[in-house]
Amino acid sequence: MADTDQESLEDGADSGALEAMETSSPHAEILHRLLKLSNRLMTPFSVNLEHQYKISINEFRMLMLIGRYPHSASHELAERTGVNSMSVSRAVSALEKHGRVNVERDETNRRRKRLTLTEEGERLYTIMRPQTERVADYLLSDLKPHEVAMFDHILSTLITTLEATDAQGQSLFLERTRPTDEA
Repeated sequence: MADTDQESLEDGADSGALEAMETSSPHAEILHRLLKLSNRLMTPFSVNLEHQYKISINEFRMLMLIGRYPHSASHELAERTGVNSMSVSRAVSALEKHGRVNVERDETNRRRKRLTLTEEGERLYTIMRPQTERVADYLLSDLKPHEVAMFDHILSTLITTLEATDAQGQSLFLERTRPTDEA
């Protein structure tokens, strides 16, 4: 924890919070910081784009992915984002309802539905893409090139760990993090 964070806690913060931080797992603290990072990354979106363009965070994510990977299917977007397929389906339905994406049957695989941006979707993608790139550039701006590469490697390793399955295809992550019956 940074010295200034420690000082602010000692200067009047709840002593229970300080004690909890001192006794909790260091991995839990890293997880909390990772979740904070994720939440902070969404701030420019919610402050600058969400209300102006009447688009939810999941719709924004799907719009940006469809723009980057045209003709993707919903299940492919779910795999790319780690968002469950029901949330992807809702976001795609909302984007379609607002005239931002087209959902078309794939002629080579009739069970597959391809997603493409409409003219309105392309317009929004063009507006929002520079903002997304500014967020990414700012996030990594204090890292040296080898640190960016290391961070990317660590992220890939963590994602691989979370996506690992057993011989029956069951998620090892869900199985190994299942709550115990102890209370």
